[in-house]
Amino acid sequence: MKTTIVGFAALLALLPVHGAAQDIADIDYENLSFRGFGLELGYLWPDRLEETVSYGVRLDLGYAGPGLRVLPSLTYWRSDLQRSEVVEFQDRVADLVAEQTGGPRPDLDLGDITYSDVALGVDVQVVWELPLDLLTFGGFGVAAHLINGDGDAIAGTFVEDLIDSVEPGFNLHFGAEYPVTDGMRLYTVGRYELMPDIRYFQVRVGWQFMTGPNAPGEGRGNE
Repeated sequence: MKTTIVGFAALLALLPVHGAAQDIADIDYENLSFRGFGLELGYLWPDRLEETVSYGVRLDLGYAGPGLRVLPSLTYWRSDLQRSEVVEFQDRVADLVAEQTGGPRPDLDLGDITYSDVALGVDVQVVWELPLDLLTFGGFGVAAHLINGDGDAIAGTFVEDLIDSVEPGFNLHFGAEYPVTDGMRLYTVGRYELMPDIRYFQVRVGWQFMTGPNAPGEGRGNE
């Protein structure tokens, strides 16, 4: 994984040079301002949870440098903890209770445990242009994940308190977008998210509405 991240970072370091040659260039911090928003629908494959759908919105703040785009986002998903993980969690809680009380190990049934996540993040992307008006991008992002645990058996207990947390996240992503019109874009992105307790791969598709001008090289009819 470390080798993959290093290689990805090295690739991104080289891409701005290519992006500058494709007209999305000579852009400075004066251009960093709100210019559009996208509505997203995604699907994610977590390592400890069931597969699930995600919903999100992203804001387009334009470019902080040649080919370097900044996109804050808000994403929500909800999923059940896999049954094998629930059983392991039950065993750990039972061991903890026995250790703390000095009594026998209790027989627990935690039932279904549901995780929900509200993620507030910022992605930084290197954008470059391909023929036929297609834009591609790759980048990384950071996020604060507001994790909430829920379940009939754990509601109001210390088990729910253990799950409820704010966790940092880090992602690598790559995608493409196409300007259907100068004011609307269709895009898709694949991303791998790392959190302290959960990892997942996610695919998103979105529709972006532009409220500000396109940067040079972003609109339709570019060669």
